[in-house]
Amino acid sequence: MAQPALLPAYLAFGADEVKREAARDRLVKRLEASGMADFNLDVRDMTHDQDVDALISSLNTFPMGADFRLVILEGCDRLTEPVRSALVAYLANPAPTTVVLLAATSLAKSTKLYKAVANLGAKAIIDCSAKKRRDLPVLVQGMARRHGRDITLDAAEELISRAGEGTRMLDNELKKLASMVSAPTISKADVERHVVRTAEVKPWDLLNAVSARDLPRALELLRLQPARSEVRIYALLLTRVRELMCAKALDARGRGRELAAHLGMQQWQVRNHLTWARRFTADELEEALRRAVDVEQALKGSRDSMNALTVWIAQIAGGSRDIRSR
Repeated sequence: MAQPALLPAYLAFGADEVKREAARDRLVKRLEASGMADFNLDVRDMTHDQDVDALISSLNTFPMGADFRLVILEGCDRLTEPVRSALVAYLANPAPTTVVLLAATSLAKSTKLYKAVANLGAKAIIDCSAKKRRDLPVLVQGMARRHGRDITLDAAEELISRAGEGTRMLDNELKKLASMVSAPTISKADVERHVVRTAEVKPWDLLNAVSARDLPRALELLRLQPARSEVRIYALLLTRVRELMCAKALDARGRGRELAAHLGMQQWQVRNHLTWARRFTADELEEALRRAVDVEQALKGSRDSMNALTVWIAQIAGGSRDIRSR
């Protein structure tokens, strides 16, 4: 099957370093198929001073033994005015046998350079914007497949929690996991065993562990929270308890689908709330709310504030005998 024709220029821009690199790799591999990549590939770091004449000369050089010449310009975020103007002028009439890839972390759509690339075709702009947190687990699953492994969704979530949201770090950890895990699918246990936590723990991970009634994980994540964050955690968890009470009530009336509207939240923000709410009785959630009063008092200047918060979290996530015996 014939490969699609290449455009004279592409702009890969956005904070997702792995996606930018993937765009670069696709072009390089296509050039390598000619067997003449060494003679037709020019990679330049545009964060360093550039000789404008030498740059334009490279762009206009004919390929040797290949269908096209590839020029990769890394770090095009803050080009000098002479370089930027020269590139805009070149892109108005680009060489037909050269493909230039401009890579940048950010580049405003209002700039002449962005518009000059966009004018070459709809596929000339490669959006490498960072994924939203909620979309990262599925992205991680796709990244794992590039390393010859599958990864479960809960393992992907755990990896993000431990390594952070940067795609470069996530890809590095996936590469390491692929070399250490012989099974075709990477599990959450594999991540916990081989990936050292380097990212700051988000309070949402703690809230989710409490909501899922995973007491060991909840206590682990509580220990990893920043110092003097008890008041914030208390406020967030109190809100979560109320959300679960609302979810429980709506679910009992067969109106669980209305939860997001009732809470004034997006659907993705409450995608697990009904599942979590079903792990509690109504009495347990009401008791958690009543005990919050004592926790709030302990948080007001008491030396036992962390102890009070820890006990409250343990009661919610693990349950208590007096509630369970009802």
